[in-house]
Amino acid sequence: MPVTLPWGTQAGELVTKRLLFTAPMGNHIWRNMFNSDEWKPALAAAGVIPARKQGEQTYASAREHGMHALRHFYASVLLDAGENVKALAEYLGHTDPGLTLRVYAHLMPTSSRRTMQAISAVYH
Repeated sequence: MPVTLPWGTQAGELVTKRLLFTAPMGNHIWRNMFNSDEWKPALAAAGVIPARKQGEQTYASAREHGMHALRHFYASVLLDAGENVKALAEYLGHTDPGLTLRVYAHLMPTSSRRTMQAISAVYH
């Protein structure tokens, strides 16, 4: 099923593409349905979260185990690789890089080694 969305930024040019992953009827996947029907059972099978109790409709709820965790994983990998906060903010759809910095500052690699190398390079 083709989907048309803005490309690059929220106000970007509209581009139509076929979805890589689809729901059983071929349309887009609803995050909440994927979370409850696919993601949480996979986490339970892997022993990350407790299995759903017999007779219960839902798994134990915890934001750190939901699909949102993948967003944080994505951000942490990019920061660890040296991506700058302004670019990451754009990738995440944040209008203010300050928000990105407040949320992810604790994941940013320390720069002490880069600092020492930069200063050392000046004197050599």
